[in-house]
Amino acid sequence: MKDLSKYQGIFPAFYACYDQDGKVSAPAVRALAKFLLDKGVKGLYVGGSSGECIYQSVAERKETLENVMAEVGGKLTIIAHVACNNTADSRELAAHAESLGVDAVASIPPIYFHLPPKGIAKYWNDISDAAPNTDFIIYNIPQLAGVALSVPLLQEMLKNPRVVGVKNSSMPVQDIQMWHDEGALVFNGPDEQLLSGLAAGAAGGIGGTYAAMPELYLEIFRCFKAGEMEKGREAQNECCRIIYKMCSTQGNMYAVIKEILRLQGGPDIGGVRAPLLALEPGDQAIIVQAHEMIQAAIAKYC
Repeated sequence: MKDLSKYQGIFPAFYACYDQDGKVSAPAVRALAKFLLDKGVKGLYVGGSSGECIYQSVAERKETLENVMAEVGGKLTIIAHVACNNTADSRELAAHAESLGVDAVASIPPIYFHLPPKGIAKYWNDISDAAPNTDFIIYNIPQLAGVALSVPLLQEMLKNPRVVGVKNSSMPVQDIQMWHDEGALVFNGPDEQLLSGLAAGAAGGIGGTYAAMPELYLEIFRCFKAGEMEKGREAQNECCRIIYKMCSTQGNMYAVIKEILRLQGGPDIGGVRAPLLALEPGDQAIIVQAHEMIQAAIAKYC
């Protein structure tokens, strides 16, 4: 039986890192990976939504993963999201990820054309076959992919011995319980419900705001493990308030987070790639408020 303990804990979703010309910056990638390693997270989820994967080329996604692995490979558990909107590119990224020694590859279902469950299963299994020695994680995010994981589809996928679990970003916490009851390892996806997801059976969390305030999510995870549920609930509620503040800007949330990182002494990893919206003049005051909320919450709970 596989030892899945390496997947228990807090996994920040890794952000796209750009230079001043909007190109992928290898130094920024390495700096962000080192920054998160030093924060004490369990691992990183590279090349997903937070990594702006649908706006990057195959070559750019390879470059990002190569630099993450060069900096923290063997020190953190690395999950590489490899899905593209065609099977060939997805398989190429999966094979590349395995060649670098990642712990797992992950994939959303194909988007735009809604395939039947049989077609989704073939897509995922074809990707998994390109990385035959690497764990595979299903990424369930129906609100963006337009297709939801079902129990029958999960049961079919679990026939593949490389499939170990689900990154679940659907909002119903019940989904985590369902996938867990089918024997899958589950990562909580929605940052606003990490504590609830853990209570429902999630082994850990993968989140898009984790890298902006890893201390708080690490504390929520610690509180859950220690049975300190009231403190965990308070810290979770504060994370939610901060997320709502981040989402009140005109610019894209990841543009906001990258600026917050700079305010907190983190690396400069550039802006966001169009068509994601850059920051607008009124956003900076909100960013400062969110930064101050994070600092106050860290002082209070960590």
